[in-house]
Amino acid sequence: MELPDDPMMLFSVINMKLRDCYGSLDELCNDMDINKDGLIRKLRAAGFEHSAEHNKFW
Repeated sequence: MELPDDPMMLFSVINMKLRDCYGSLDELCNDMDINKDGLIRKLRAAGFEHSAEHNKFW
């Protein structure tokens, strides 16, 4: 799956995947072959932080 470049769309897609399909960000990144640090940096630059406890970005 091609991830969107737009940070708001990326935020939405990643949270949907975390909610519906994956128990953790590590699981999502491993399964989808996504660079976890790069994803976190991109979403952090848009103002979002990851919460492992809640399994989502906010």
